[in-house]
Amino acid sequence: MAWSLYLLIAVLILFLVRKVFGRRGHLPPGPTPLPVLGNLLHLKSRETHKPILEFSKKYGPVYTLYIGPQPAVVLVGYKAVKEALVDHAEKFSGRAEVPIVDITSKGYGIFFSNGERWKELRRFSLTTLRNFGMGKRSIEERIQEEVQNLLEFFQETKGTVFDPTFFIRRSVSNVICSVLFGRRFEYTDPKLQTLLDLIAENVRRVDNIWVQMYNFIPSILKYFPGPHHKLTENYQAQLDYVEEIVREHEKTLDPSSPRDYIDVFLLKMQQESKDPHTQYNLPNLLSCALDIFFAGQETTTSTLSSTLLILLKYPHIKEKIQAEIETVIGRTRRPCMEDHTKMPYTEAVLHEVMRFTDFLPLGAPHSVTEDTVFRGYYLPKGTIVFAVLHSVLYDASFFKRPQEFYPEHFLDQQGLFKRNEAFIAFSTGKRACPGEGLARMELFLYLTSILQKFDIRSDKSPDEIDLSPEYSGLGKRAPRFEMALVPY
Repeated sequence: MAWSLYLLIAVLILFLVRKVFGRRGHLPPGPTPLPVLGNLLHLKSRETHKPILEFSKKYGPVYTLYIGPQPAVVLVGYKAVKEALVDHAEKFSGRAEVPIVDITSKGYGIFFSNGERWKELRRFSLTTLRNFGMGKRSIEERIQEEVQNLLEFFQETKGTVFDPTFFIRRSVSNVICSVLFGRRFEYTDPKLQTLLDLIAENVRRVDNIWVQMYNFIPSILKYFPGPHHKLTENYQAQLDYVEEIVREHEKTLDPSSPRDYIDVFLLKMQQESKDPHTQYNLPNLLSCALDIFFAGQETTTSTLSSTLLILLKYPHIKEKIQAEIETVIGRTRRPCMEDHTKMPYTEAVLHEVMRFTDFLPLGAPHSVTEDTVFRGYYLPKGTIVFAVLHSVLYDASFFKRPQEFYPEHFLDQQGLFKRNEAFIAFSTGKRACPGEGLARMELFLYLTSILQKFDIRSDKSPDEIDLSPEYSGLGKRAPRFEMALVPY
């Protein structure tokens, strides 16, 4: 019986190898792949972007890498990435099909959807996030309110050393909870903690070898027990969490006064209830909410935490921001978004943090939406594409000191803020992050509000502070650290 099973697995693997390797079209050259494993042995480093950049030195800015048996075209450097994602935006606007998604979000929502579903839900979400709350409380007011709650907690630390990330994550989560769910949670609320724990656990599980192997041979591993099934159970628990909130909203929905993203989506569901092809349905609502929640709290939390850590390491930069706050805002009026155009150095620092920390080095995987000729190579429809954001954010042609933290990358000779076309921390093209505006607003208001009321200090000397990030899956996050907040 066992030998029969092994034989069946071997036959299935050989079939898969022939099927995939036999349809590679005229892809760019790249390192020779092994059967089934492809080039995975070359990517053993936690810092996956480093061997990928090394390959580009031999094969150029456009080459093919096999992720298991699946070919992926890799784009390195600003010129190649821009040419694909901007100049040929529509053709490169697909999201790569990832088998693990078929048993989690099932292609619903914004992040992993494609075609008309993605276009419609992205357009709706962008409009809702941009315009929501204009009649009562704007998003800026919601952020300012949550910032004040965080500052009150920081006041209670009385200058003692503590890890701020836990509280920053809950505060930032409350901003997106306010927009999505119409409410905030206390920092100790067990329900919010449960959702954050479920998300954190799934981020860790993405690194599991069973989950990675499932993406290569799902037709085989779906019959085997393992952590990949736990990932599905975990995601379902997140969907159940959001559905409970949605059901509460349905009972109290007032069409004349939508309170949040869920209310607006529910109203669209009612308006299009007779359309059999509508994208406004419960599965899309639940997955959209989770997509926005994850993107809205994880990257902003890590970026803000990294900003504080970097300022601890470079106190002279912190002092320049504090001087700008003193000049433009003062010590009593709370910061607002009108201030940011008058604070070029603060803006430059925040941009440099996002460039330097580079939390998604490879970017999210794209795919071509149709058979495409790119730089003389033929990419069949559905070909996976990795636009390596790290290679753009660290492109020496656009950033004078790419390996250093150097705010002057975004300042001109007069000290005014200077845009840089290679700044694509939120990606670029049609798949750019829809929450970019919210994230920028949060980072500015949180940072200026904290530094307006407190001086930040560390019990380590600047030379002892390590900025090395933690790696998880294809992404990075801010390292753990401690600091003290001393009121002025």
